[in-house]
Formats: sequence, structure tokens, C-alpha cells
Amino acid sequence: MDACGLGRANRLCFVAAVFALALFGCNRSGVRRIAVIPKGTAHVFWQSVHAGAVAAGREFKEEIDWDGPPNETDYARQLEIFDSMMNRHVSGIVVAASDRTTLDGSLERAARENVPVVIFDSGVDTDKYVSFVATNNYEGGQMAARKLAALIGGKGTVAMIKNAPGSASTMDRERGFTDALQKEFPAVKIVAEQYSMSDRAKGMSAAENIITAHPALDGMFASSEPSSVGAAQALKAHGLAGKLKLVAFDSSEGLVDDLQQGVIDALVAQDPFRIGYEAVKAVTDKLNGKTPAKRIDLSAVVITKADLDKPEIKTLLHPDLKKYLGE
Repeated sequence: MDACGLGRANRLCFVAAVFALALFGCNRSGVRRIAVIPKGTAHVFWQSVHAGAVAAGREFKEEIDWDGPPNETDYARQLEIFDSMMNRHVSGIVVAASDRTTLDGSLERAARENVPVVIFDSGVDTDKYVSFVATNNYEGGQMAARKLAALIGGKGTVAMIKNAPGSASTMDRERGFTDALQKEFPAVKIVAEQYSMSDRAKGMSAAENIITAHPALDGMFASSEPSSVGAAQALKAHGLAGKLKLVAFDSSEGLVDDLQQGVIDALVAQDPFRIGYEAVKAVTDKLNGKTPAKRIDLSAVVITKADLDKPEIKTLLHPDLKKYLGE
């Protein structure tokens, strides 16, 4: 009698062999798969993160599984994507949490199953992750406050177009902005704050509401790309471009155009390409037995119209997305 036995045992042996062959086929290349889950996929910021992640994947010979909700406030969809990646048995996960607490249960599961997770861009309340890679957003908010205060001569009234409740990265920017004004520029008062809910049209409406309620406003800070686009549109619609000083956060082609044309006075820009690269590198280091830093801070940079011709600023604002993402 052979090792598998006869009859039913033979059939079981055959099924086991087929399963093993299928499993081998799925993993025959031995290439790691790293899931990268952004808050959203629409904005150029996330496309630049994607390009940076792909660049790291190519360097470390890993496959990047990119998937995220279309809307940055669709917390439930991001949770579904995270759990789906876990069920697909990816080697590691890189995620920008849309909300501080929504992913807590899934992060606990990943820790139990020894799937390393790197958080990027926006933090979480649990410590069940390998590393946190992000712009120092609190510092970025402080930069914005100092620039706006300088633009209005160190005194006057300003407003803030915030992003969305629960978004850790933008909350840190807003807190940094508020703290710096209170401590360093007591003659500058924040007289209004409204949310864009990470939506450009809502950001424009919020800015218009504030402009109407405070016609003597001296300046405005917008803490995210949708908020910034909405605020710039509101200033153009009300003929306030170049009059009401605007400091925006993040960058996109439209925001750079508005900076060039004087609608925006300064951009506080991140390096999303590097964020994506460093996040994938951190999870790769963990998989290779290294211990990445628990927190990896990247600095933002304040950009004015005069800076736009600098080679390093051109590279930062216009990454070669086609090289990594195709057409």
C-alpha cells in the first residue's frame, strides 16, 4: 500500500497535493506584497504617495497593492480595504488612517497575526504599529502661522479653513497654527474657523461664509489641499486675491498656479513622494529583521512665488508620476 493509503485516503491525498500546488503557484515568485492604503485616491498628494511607494517597491523588489477609498472621509470603506488586505495575507501594510480610532481593532488583529503595519501621514491612538512616517504636521502649522503673521504685519484678524474632525494630520497642523499665534503673535486673533470636510466645494462655501461674516479679515490659513483650493476659489470669487493674505497647506497644480498668480501668498508643502517611499522602506526593514524608528518625522517647506524657479522646489512640486504610475 502506498503512503497515501487507498480509497478515501487517496482522494484526500490528491486534494492536498492540488492545494499545495496552487499555493506554490500563487507564491512561486517569492515576491513580497505590501499593501498601501491611503486616505483617498483623488488628490494629487495621494498619487505622489503612490509613486513613492512604487519607487520603493521597485528598489526592494516588492509588489505594491495600492487601494483606498475615493473619499477621505469614508472611514468604513478604508476599514473594509484594510481587512481585505489582511485576508489576502499580504506581507505588510502601510496605511494613512482616515480617523484616529476606526482602525484600532484591525491594527490589533495585524499585531496578533504578526503582519507589520506602518502608519503614514495621519496618526492613530493605538501603539499597535511598527513606525509612523509623516510630515511633522504640528511644526508645519507653526510655519504657516509665522508666515501669515509676517504677511499681515504681526497684527490683525485671521480665519482658518480646517479639514475634517478626527483627521490627525490636519488636526496637528491646526493645533500648531493656533499655538504659534497665541504664543508668538498675541496681536493676531483667530476670529473664525470652519471645516471643509475634505471637499473643495465645501471649503469654498466655508471660506465665503467667513468672508461675509468678517469683511475686514486680514488673513486666512487653510490646513489641507481641499480646504486650500476652496479658500483660493472664494478669494477669486470675491475679488480678494492679493488683498486678503492666504497661506495654504499642501500642493497641487491648481494651487501652484494660484501661488504664481498671487491668489495664494505661501504654500506649506509636504513631500508626499518621500512619505510613500519611507513608509514602504520602514515596513521592509521590519520584514528584514531591522527595527525602524517608532516615529520618522519629515519636515515641510514654506514656498513663495519667488521660490518656484528653484530646482529643488520644481522637483518637490512636480514629481514624475508617469515614470512610476504610467499613463
